[in-house]
Amino acid sequence: MFSKGQIIFAILFFVAFVIAMYWAYGMDKKNNKAFFKGSYKVILFVILVFIVLFGVVKLKPILFP
Repeated sequence: MFSKGQIIFAILFFVAFVIAMYWAYGMDKKNNKAFFKGSYKVILFVILVFIVLFGVVKLKPILFP
């Protein structure tokens, strides 16, 4: 299916990618606190909207037969 060279390349690429992401996150860690200070409110709002929409879709047949 895959040659030995392709598997080695995939493993090395994955390792390099993980290291690069870890390094980039470490550099941005200081800025994230300043730029994303209230982002949890947005996440909670989106989750709430999904819950409400799910409730409306599931309860509509029960409430309005």
